[in-house]
Amino acid sequence: MFEFRQYLNVKTRLINEALERSLPAANTRPAILHRAMRYSVLAGGKRLRPILCLAAAKAVGGNVETALLPALAIEILHTYTLIHDDLPCMDNDKLRRGKPTSHVVFGAANAILAGDALLTLAFEWLAGVMPPRPYAPNQLILELAGAAGSQGVIAGQVEDLASEGKKPSAAKVESIHFLKTAALIRAAVRIGAICGGASRSELSALGQYGEKAGLAFQIADDILNETSSPEKLGKAAGSDRSRGKMTYVAVHGLEKAKKMTRRLAGEAVESLQSLKGNTEPLAALVEFIVTRKL
Repeated sequence: MFEFRQYLNVKTRLINEALERSLPAANTRPAILHRAMRYSVLAGGKRLRPILCLAAAKAVGGNVETALLPALAIEILHTYTLIHDDLPCMDNDKLRRGKPTSHVVFGAANAILAGDALLTLAFEWLAGVMPPRPYAPNQLILELAGAAGSQGVIAGQVEDLASEGKKPSAAKVESIHFLKTAALIRAAVRIGAICGGASRSELSALGQYGEKAGLAFQIADDILNETSSPEKLGKAAGSDRSRGKMTYVAVHGLEKAKKMTRRLAGEAVESLQSLKGNTEPLAALVEFIVTRKL
């Protein structure tokens, strides 16, 4: 029987130890920059994106080792987005992962630069990994850049900020959530699959899984923001409503949003049926996404 909690703990520890080793040391000049980078990356978190990357590699018959450095790159890029998202000029959040946000501790300028440095380092790490044939040498970089750039995470952040206080729209909220969250989760899964030697059909199936799981994750996040507390979440709760954010809860209501997460989770699991490797972790991860409490 698959022990999901044990799997999650083992993979989280693997990711955390690898990040600790791979990031520049805190005393590397300029020390304040590297302290700020390590502060945000090593502050905790679910490590969902890198674990999905590793699980996808296994699901196509690959191994964890080939996907580990790309998984770390995805996590530090994700951390950059959180640092910038929390800035006073963005959401102005004071708490992240149960700790003061980067700009609160290091100042806004150093927080911006720490985010910039993590973004750059993510591509440095990814550039050191050669995907297997028939994939092009730059395929991993293209996957992450496409998900993170002006037609991915950054586009989602722009549209998210622009939509505050506007009339809720189902089409708009789906676009924001896909760009801001699902695109990077899909890229994490696809990158792991590529590292594992996925066929084109397997890569397509896992892309579908990642997209559905990513949307389910963001809807679940909307629900938690509405229903949980800062103590449980480790960040502000109820802030989406107070800022007039475009969320699935605002558009569809709480109960319908919950049903949508279950539907998306089911569709994500269905997309795994054709894969040759072990898909139990991916199925369990999407279940965790929609049932998590923080």
